[in-house]
Amino acid sequence: MKRNKQIDIRHALALAGTFNFLCSCARACLLPFLTLYFRQLGLTPAMTGIVMGTKHLISVVWSPVASALSKHYNKRRVVINGSLVCSAAVALVLLLIPPTDVNTQTSACNVSDLSSGPTPNVGGNLLMSSIGPSILSPTTQPKANTALVSQSGVTLPAKTLPDTKSAPVVTSKMSLHQPDGDKSHPQLSQENTVNNSAGEPKISGSVIHRTTSSAAAPLRNKRSESKSGSGEQLGEKTTEGEKREGHFDFLGSLKVMDPLHQLFFLILITVSVWESSSAPLEWTADDGLYEYLDYADASDRYSSTRVWGLLGGACGVGGAGLLVSQLSCVIAGQTSRSAVHFYCYAGVAALALPAATYLPLYLNKKRDRANGLLKAMQLVRGSPRALLCAVTTLLVGVAGSAVDNFLLWQMQDLGSTELHMGLSLALALLSQAAFPLLAGRVSKLLSPGRVLAVGAASLGFQCFYYSFLWGPWAALPAQVLSCFSSGALWWAVKVQCEDVATPGAERSVRRIYSALSLHLGSALGSFVGGFVVQRFGLTWLFRGAAVGLLLWCVCLPLLQWKAPRQRRINYSRLLAADASEASDSESEQERDWLDKAMEEDRGNNNNGRRIKH
Repeated sequence: MKRNKQIDIRHALALAGTFNFLCSCARACLLPFLTLYFRQLGLTPAMTGIVMGTKHLISVVWSPVASALSKHYNKRRVVINGSLVCSAAVALVLLLIPPTDVNTQTSACNVSDLSSGPTPNVGGNLLMSSIGPSILSPTTQPKANTALVSQSGVTLPAKTLPDTKSAPVVTSKMSLHQPDGDKSHPQLSQENTVNNSAGEPKISGSVIHRTTSSAAAPLRNKRSESKSGSGEQLGEKTTEGEKREGHFDFLGSLKVMDPLHQLFFLILITVSVWESSSAPLEWTADDGLYEYLDYADASDRYSSTRVWGLLGGACGVGGAGLLVSQLSCVIAGQTSRSAVHFYCYAGVAALALPAATYLPLYLNKKRDRANGLLKAMQLVRGSPRALLCAVTTLLVGVAGSAVDNFLLWQMQDLGSTELHMGLSLALALLSQAAFPLLAGRVSKLLSPGRVLAVGAASLGFQCFYYSFLWGPWAALPAQVLSCFSSGALWWAVKVQCEDVATPGAERSVRRIYSALSLHLGSALGSFVGGFVVQRFGLTWLFRGAAVGLLLWCVCLPLLQWKAPRQRRINYSRLLAADASEASDSESEQERDWLDKAMEEDRGNNNNGRRIKH
């Protein structure tokens, strides 16, 4: 970039805001609903937590490395465009993975939607028409029928049960049995084991489970055939099934696994590739934009583009939820309507490509970000208050992962649709974006340390509230607290970064905190949260997160009071002295010598005047 080239700051900020808006909108169309899709495919809570935790770990490791490589080889724009295209393509690959044969779930679909959609099984239509929606409604069903015991480890929409284990068949307290002699009159009977075929509807509590992937139907038929033989023919059937599945099992180790673990490893590999392609996008674009504005002496306006990310996320999650809720459970033949989230993600990512092509970027080879991150870690480690802030953000990330991964599961169990979920999450993002309007008044009432404790406590109260949800819209009032739980907390983190950082290191210190909270803390919370849901249930996950945060918020003010308060850095003096201690001391000595010389000169002049008189 030439020095004489005129830079249009407003045009650059408009492009950057548009790019952030579209990227955040694309992520919000899919990521909040991703765990629901895993649940629909048949993953257990523990498996879902492992997948999401791995996704966060890849992001925290690969994002800085990929961004540094793109800067070293001056390929930032290529990395940004390639990340958009590859992430959208790999996300669509998840739609090609078939669900398991057991406990396949539809996402909060009504019986009328299922009956109106195209179904290949006539017996399923007869079952739905004879039972009627009154029996399948979660509000009219007796409690004895909603208490389901599942050995497959997959949580059912009627109720998420703890202590579940993997098994190839479903064992339920209430199941639907249809005699072979008379298929037109289904009867309800109490039994322990149901052998579900590929096209047969599976009714559990209040939701009908139906396999909706047409591409996976032949594969599931082969799986069911290989499992239906007697004990004498088990070896022969297994061999035939492995030969038939040879085209699908591209890894030899997956051949000996049951369908549930095959599904888990396929999703884990696909999500890992997806995150590897999408992780460099944010850091690379962020560094290029900041260096561009810093080159134009407008780095103070860099933070104005962040609010567009929150607004884009609110539009994405709310719009996707509204769109999917208006569709039938089965669309375009036998495609589940959950696939619309993936198509929206790919479509909005494609819209971001023109903005990425003209996104203002600048390469500052003198700025070494690797050393900046190491220096930022040293600054955080050397300040007790900064360490307390780091521990707080880590715990907030652990508790926030429980909300991000399993809040929609809790809402789905209570009958919420994608409309309720999308509007609830959109309200949380909008309230978070509104906190800067209150930051001036809050800063006059509370110190940044107390605001940090209030933000963590607000998230704790939110988690405690989520454990007592009672209806589809019940989560909506608690989302307003996101103004303080997320908005106030990150405002306090920003103030802490300004206190501890040296000039030019504010962004690096802020990235340390965001990595601790959004990725490392979320990874730990995902791993632990999945096993907690598997063992104790969703309710105790939210209560445990709430208790942990509230206990820390009680101890945090005392620890902050005991921590030594460091002297604030005089940034104006450092900037005037070129951020050097040696030059600062020399400038002070020069000023002292000049002041003394001027005073002596004044004294000599006054003495001369007195002598003349």
